[in-house]
Amino acid sequence: MVLDKLGESLKASLQKIAKTIFVDDRLINELAKDIQRALLQADVNVELVLALTKSIKERALKEETLPGITKKEQLIKIVYEELVKFLGEKESEIKTDKKPTKIMLLGLFGSGKTTTAAKLAAYFQKRGLKTALVQLDTYRPAAYEQLEQLGKQINAQVFGDKKEKKPLKIYESAKKEIEKYDVAIIDTAGRDALSSELIEELKELGEKIQPEEALLVISGDIGQAAQKQAEAFHNAKAITGVIVTKLEGTAKGGGALTACAATGAKVKFTGVGEKIHDLERFVPERFVGKMLGMGDIETLLEKAKEAITEEEAQDLEKKLLKGEFSLLDLYEQMQAIKKMGPISKIVEMIPGFGQLRLPKEMLEGQEGKLEKWKIAMDSMTKKELEEPEIIDSARIQRISKGSGMPESEIKELLKQHKQSKKMVKMLKGGSPKNMEKMMKKLGGMKGLK
Repeated sequence: MVLDKLGESLKASLQKIAKTIFVDDRLINELAKDIQRALLQADVNVELVLALTKSIKERALKEETLPGITKKEQLIKIVYEELVKFLGEKESEIKTDKKPTKIMLLGLFGSGKTTTAAKLAAYFQKRGLKTALVQLDTYRPAAYEQLEQLGKQINAQVFGDKKEKKPLKIYESAKKEIEKYDVAIIDTAGRDALSSELIEELKELGEKIQPEEALLVISGDIGQAAQKQAEAFHNAKAITGVIVTKLEGTAKGGGALTACAATGAKVKFTGVGEKIHDLERFVPERFVGKMLGMGDIETLLEKAKEAITEEEAQDLEKKLLKGEFSLLDLYEQMQAIKKMGPISKIVEMIPGFGQLRLPKEMLEGQEGKLEKWKIAMDSMTKKELEEPEIIDSARIQRISKGSGMPESEIKELLKQHKQSKKMVKMLKGGSPKNMEKMMKKLGGMKGLK
């Protein structure tokens, strides 16, 4: 998960509350110290940390307990709400009403601007918007080729000119074509440091292009230094938001996120991996909920809808009504889950599961089984795939020899099929609406908001 260590430390603090009998001054002070320690280890500015814990303590000591919840639940609610406020409180959405909506990306070298441009394009494409990429970085060698390669991965049109050295000329020559698109993502040049030359270039581009959004791309591993960058770019060209990249596996990500919040520059997206779809909207409520082990129902449902269409869900529902659910259906379902992202990330979004501390090795092992099971399925007959119930020990031996997979793997596949068949029957076909109802019932502590 993003900010693993911070999440684990904060969850441990909340578990301390859950285990205690009484909520008193001593517990509140201990909790404040635990939160301070966790945030400082995540490279969060000490003044911001002290202001946050002061607010938590004041509310915990002064506020009356709300009807219907316990004092312990009230304290957890306060911690949740203050952390949400600490990270910007409300989501800052990108509106795409205007055609084209122009989004200009700014940032220094090494922040991941070009990769982020392609990730943004993939994000808007998934939402049915015709998206173009524009390369205006004329300084970095092969910047156009990099964006072109990324554009091919997602079938996005890339505009640019390898020979032209003036960014504005490139934009002007592509302007008419860009107007045919819903969204245009414009990648600009970076530098090793924010120089006067870069400032002038960004000001000129901003005045001529008039983007609806000017987003600063900042690498999460720079920690508190993000604040100076955000302020400097804001002064050079009024930025409308921030994208924090490289958040996966970095201890300094907390510093970058809170530094941006301190400048008033809202974080719009976070980069959570190297793949083209590893970009998430930054919704403080969801982010904190996931970090504290409360889950993230909304993002999970969004990912599910992207992975399986309404038509596919209805087709599965029809099969189930006829009593059908074959091994091929199981495989398709598992591939849909794979599209949603790594199992370890999906589990974090299910309320309650984030607090189970499931071993990473176990979750990663599950991800590797899909390919093994597909090899085993290739050694099965059509009848066995459609009616796995007929597979007995003799058939298991034959499938094992034919596929080179151990018999234990075949048995595990069959067991998984039985369990999945039961689950999808409970969900009445796994339609998005029924899935949503079930997931919201799991919301648990989310109701404390």
